Amino acid sequence: MKKILALILALVMAVAFVACAKGGNEPAESTSGESESANAAATYSVAMITDYGDITDQSFNQTTYEACKEFCDANSVDFKYYKPASDSDEDRVAMIESAIDEGFNVVVMPGYAFAKAIASTVNNYSDVKFIALDVSEYDLTEAGLTEIPANLYSAVYKEELCGYMAGYAAVKLGYSKLGFLGGMAVPAVIRYGFGFLQGADAAAAETGAQVSVNYAYGNQFYGDPDITAAMDTWYKDGTEVVFACGGGIFTSAAEAAAKVNGKVIGVDVDQAGIIDGTYGEGMTVTSAMKGLAPTVKTLLTAVSEDKFADYGGKVEALGLVSGNPEENYVQLPSATTQFNDTFTADDYKALVADMYSGKITVSDDITASAADLGKTITVNDLGNIK
Repeated sequence: MKKILALILALVMAVAFVACAKGGNEPAESTSGESESANAAATYSVAMITDYGDITDQSFNQTTYEACKEFCDANSVDFKYYKPASDSDEDRVAMIESAIDEGFNVVVMPGYAFAKAIASTVNNYSDVKFIALDVSEYDLTEAGLTEIPANLYSAVYKEELCGYMAGYAAVKLGYSKLGFLGGMAVPAVIRYGFGFLQGADAAAAETGAQVSVNYAYGNQFYGDPDITAAMDTWYKDGTEVVFACGGGIFTSAAEAAAKVNGKVIGVDVDQAGIIDGTYGEGMTVTSAMKGLAPTVKTLLTAVSEDKFADYGGKVEALGLVSGNPEENYVQLPSATTQFNDTFTADDYKALVADMYSGKITVSDDITASAADLGKTITVNDLGNIK
């Protein structure tokens, strides 16, 4: 009987040893990458908070929402967007906290308006990854955040570069009476405008064209009858194309342009679809774009691969990463820019290559006055329209 029991015990131990050998800590052969990816995907979910607009704004919110949704759908990641009840820091904070309370641990926020909400929440949720778009270190410092924590990454953009491209393109395309209508005179908008002037100036110097630019701010990020009336005056006085730069303020420029078959230049995203579809086919000459969607894809990919630490704790200024226009974080839309014989798609590629190589340099100094940037062109600095 003892021999039988000893034999049974030996068999049990042998089976247990084999089970441990097969089911221990070592990963299964050739599936480790898939397992790690699956585990990473299971541990994060994404919330996007709108600033004070909606996901149909054809600008920051919509582009960010669509980029988040596309990534999350493709990778089977839970995603939800939240819209604050009003344009206030308190309501933006409330939405961030609601998302976190509901279990979302990656929060994506587009626009400088999030600075105070981020400063109020980021250090309270160290296990949540905060991804901000277009929130500068200056914005965060002014909001009271003295140090960028490891769970926060913010991308800002070199707007002066795509502004330069737009101004250069406008003059090379044959326009000589230009306008710049900014929203509020915040750093990003000023960089767009100053880049636009530098580009127009360079193209005028090359072509010998007599170029003038009306330069003004609406002091708000939406159009209204007063701003439309000002744009009516610009177009009636001969302005051919207006770079409308600042949220929904483009509506006033487009409304005025539609009355006289004028043109506009879009901003932040390719606005040809919404502007041409709403106000008149062929109205949008080009758009000075920021790479919001590529930024979202890059950061969410980093999260999925457990590489967010490579980005966290930074505010990065994104611009040109190669001489290929399509690979950069600032660019013109190749598909909808109205290229012609005097400025072709190849000319645009050559321009970007020269900017990337350093042959062309663009100043990001926003302390100068607009009028001082007109070395070849005439700049009519009109200040604030209202």
